[in-house]
Amino acid sequence: MNRPRRPLDWERARLRALLAIALLAFSVLEIALWRLQVSRGSDYRRDLARQSVRRVRVPGPRGCIYDRHGRILADNRPAYVLALYLEEIRPRRRGEPLIPRIVATLEDIAAVIGLPPQVTTNDLRAHIQRRLPLPLVAWRDLPEAAVARWAEMGSRIAGADLGAEPVRIYPAGRTACHVLGYVGRADLTAIEEEPYHYHLSEMAGAAGIEKVYDNVLRGRAGVRLVRVDAAGYRYQDLGGTEPAGGADVRLTLDLELQKAAEAALGDRAGAIVAIDPDDGSILALASRPDYDPGRFVPSISATDWAQLLHDPTRPLFNRAVAGAYAPGSTFKPIVAIAALQQGRASPSTVHSCPGYLAIGQARFRCWDTLGHGPLDLSRAIRYSCNVYFFHTGLAAGPDAIAAVARAAGLGRPTGVDLDQEAAGLVPDPAWKRRAWRDAWRDGDTCNLSIGQGPITATPLQMAVVAAAIANGGRRVTPHLLLATRPAGADDFQPARWPAPEPLGWPRAALDVVARGMRDVVMAEDGTGRRMRVAGFELAGKTGTAEYGPKREGRKRGWMIAFGPLPRPRLAVAMIAEDAVSGGTTVAPRLQQFFAAALGGGGPSTEEARR
Repeated sequence: MNRPRRPLDWERARLRALLAIALLAFSVLEIALWRLQVSRGSDYRRDLARQSVRRVRVPGPRGCIYDRHGRILADNRPAYVLALYLEEIRPRRRGEPLIPRIVATLEDIAAVIGLPPQVTTNDLRAHIQRRLPLPLVAWRDLPEAAVARWAEMGSRIAGADLGAEPVRIYPAGRTACHVLGYVGRADLTAIEEEPYHYHLSEMAGAAGIEKVYDNVLRGRAGVRLVRVDAAGYRYQDLGGTEPAGGADVRLTLDLELQKAAEAALGDRAGAIVAIDPDDGSILALASRPDYDPGRFVPSISATDWAQLLHDPTRPLFNRAVAGAYAPGSTFKPIVAIAALQQGRASPSTVHSCPGYLAIGQARFRCWDTLGHGPLDLSRAIRYSCNVYFFHTGLAAGPDAIAAVARAAGLGRPTGVDLDQEAAGLVPDPAWKRRAWRDAWRDGDTCNLSIGQGPITATPLQMAVVAAAIANGGRRVTPHLLLATRPAGADDFQPARWPAPEPLGWPRAALDVVARGMRDVVMAEDGTGRRMRVAGFELAGKTGTAEYGPKREGRKRGWMIAFGPLPRPRLAVAMIAEDAVSGGTTVAPRLQQFFAAALGGGGPSTEEARR
């Protein structure tokens, strides 16, 4: 007979069940803790470390820029900076504001060094919000007197330290500023290969060679690892990788020739370009007005930037490569070559100049209103006779002229390694139909034949044209980069540029054009006689181009030239704004340049001195 279950047995069963459940729960908890602390503990520790470590991008030193002879054009120098380490001056009590403590420290430092801080309250707030673990740089580029006062008395101020950062310098000052360009603060968002929490200040090219070869000159960034505490202040430096310097750049520029070109320009608004006619190396490239690239280092003030931007003389504008102007009579050699190449003219072709050419009811005038009389091609170049070239251009036709001009490098960028190059324009009948919805007329051909009308070219392009005539009919690629030297390397590695391209111009055409250009300078009655340099034979072509409202009578003076003959080493183009004429305004300035470049004496005649 079964005995009834006693209440005590039931209670014991319940206790055993509860004990089992508790043991199971503790076992699950123990397993979970084991997984957290042992199995995956290292993973969590790594995650915590990642959350408290900040990556700081440290820029590498920027490479230097040299001229072709190794003379320094752009360099770096150490500049003293005073920085505050905010983790050392953080508030002593919870809730105490940080900015008043920073301001008080800045006032103490200012009293020591005798200079006001270079940061505002807004700068302090921005730094605290975005860059708290990094030092706050409050003074940059300290003068020696301030550094000496800090060294003597600054040790009593906690949380501040003296350091150094590289600053770009241009030892030659304004010289070659439009070639070298300038630097500014780098925008790292577009070039970053790795994620960083913070960036130290870095320079980047903003114009000129500094911009075009920024990826060569700029160093390889390093990284600094900084551990921060719960409040975001720096807690510990964990090391990192060192940055590497950028490559040095050697240019084709000759510093002495550059100075000679700028001296020849003087205060005259305009540009000079001098290239080697054999390979296109740019030996000098000057533009006026100019600017001081040192104003942009370490950063240009808003006031100075606005002044440069709104200056009516446009000092930032590189007229040598970005200025597109009507070339005037410097275009006439192109017209001559087109007619000779087409067989529509010969060196002995004669046209008579009565001072004008009548086409219908219109009269197209020569600059010499009395006329030059009968002329052959060589004499027409010497005297720059408009009427002769009206006839020659009409014989050749606009399409042939445009084809020769484009082959010589006009109407398109030359490929020079500078920014903001203008393409210029070579008009033809198809262009006029497309752009103006109008037909081409003989009057358009007359204007084109003397380099007037919608045609435009840059001084650099006209230097390439001069080089093609000087070197026997080959188009060169103008360039500035000669060689690069990676950081740590002993030798420069030469740059590669395209070989000159033969244009297929007839030898006889080149000879007659070159002979006429020689007479422009060397003949007693040549339009460019004021360019003569004693002891040397030179060749050139003057030009004068009207611009602006007709009633104002404003002109630009041009000249292209090469020499010395018979083996030219220089091909040059110059433009001067608001000139009398190419022969009057430009030729004497090019005389000054060639005399300095060739080591010659003064003008060979009294007339050339005027």
